[in-house]
Amino acid sequence: MGSPYAVRAPVGPSYRGGVDDLAPPARVTLYGRAGCHLCEAARAVVDRVCADLGARWCEVDVDADADLARRFGDEVPVTFVDGRRHDFWRVDETRLRRALGET
Repeated sequence: MGSPYAVRAPVGPSYRGGVDDLAPPARVTLYGRAGCHLCEAARAVVDRVCADLGARWCEVDVDADADLARRFGDEVPVTFVDGRRHDFWRVDETRLRRALGET
């Protein structure tokens, strides 16, 4: 990941997105898995948009948690913005920018 705002989370449900207690929480969470071409494309869009807008994001491997694999396994990549489900399978750059407040 190229952005300094990105952080990979080892597991999902309890992860809050911060690198440490002083960091602001991630605005975008990308749920994905290794070896997924759609996840790679989504990661590139999320990284670019968040870098442009100065927003933090994190990535969670759904395969590291059985509950997440059940919830999102057939829909990865799945993105959440500010805790709300945003997109799945593909990330629309314009829509993501709008959700993050770019006019």
